Amino acid sequence: MSPTPITHLFLDIGGVLLTNGWDRHMRRDAAQKFGLDLDELNDRHKMSFDTYEEGKLDLDTYLNHVLFYRERPFTRDDFKDFMFAQSKPKGEMINLVSGLKWKYRLKTAAISNEGRELTVHRIKKFDMAAFIDFFVSSCFVHFRKPDVDMYRIALDISQAEPARSVYIDDRALFVEIAQSLGINGIQHTSFESTRSALEGLGLTL
Repeated sequence: MSPTPITHLFLDIGGVLLTNGWDRHMRRDAAQKFGLDLDELNDRHKMSFDTYEEGKLDLDTYLNHVLFYRERPFTRDDFKDFMFAQSKPKGEMINLVSGLKWKYRLKTAAISNEGRELTVHRIKKFDMAAFIDFFVSSCFVHFRKPDVDMYRIALDISQAEPARSVYIDDRALFVEIAQSLGINGIQHTSFESTRSALEGLGLTL
């Protein structure tokens, strides 16, 4: 039996289409570059970042909480430039998603946890609007995965049938939540494994 034709492709951004926006490895590198106490940076980050990702803090306020509660020998713009520079594309995945979108006329949406300034920077820098139709980002909708409402919003906006949709994320839990709604789920561990899983759903280039 052939698979149910897929009409909608939902994707995480960090870890799938791009590197993460601001993860522990990047904070480690920032601590080395700017001479920061990494443990203190991480502690303050943990207390503020979820609220930033939910769109309830702007980036300047997050940085006030994490860094600029005292004088620093570098500027806020220096640190922002470093943060933004960490984002890199995963070219094979972008090409795969773009190719499948246009070949099968798929509707595409990003479902991601990310703060507003990082989200907007990454969308523009990597021209993501060229192959993503809409963005259900935590900073826009004020929910964060694993909240199931993130996925329901994507289904409602797109009017997609779960059985004709696919969700790709590098985190198993987030894939499992999509699957609980009847969405086909793929945990992204490599380009090759994700391409093979999509082929199994009838999406081939």
